[in-house]
Amino acid sequence: MFPEYRELITQLKTSDHHFSRLFDKHNEIDQQIKNMESHVAPGTQVEIENLKKEKLALKDELYVILKKASQA
Repeated sequence: MFPEYRELITQLKTSDHHFSRLFDKHNEIDQQIKNMESHVAPGTQVEIENLKKEKLALKDELYVILKKASQA
């Protein structure tokens, strides 16, 4: 996710608690989706779609933080 911001992500994960929590939550949801899609964990199509929407909202929020931090 956001390879052009790899260094900034590493920096923010250690210096920005809010960013770190959002990043971890995004990765956690991504894993849940993978588990449901591969039938490792139970989940309906509706649940998967809702998780994907939540993951996308987190990604958008992370991107806003990255853009602001890169301009500072």
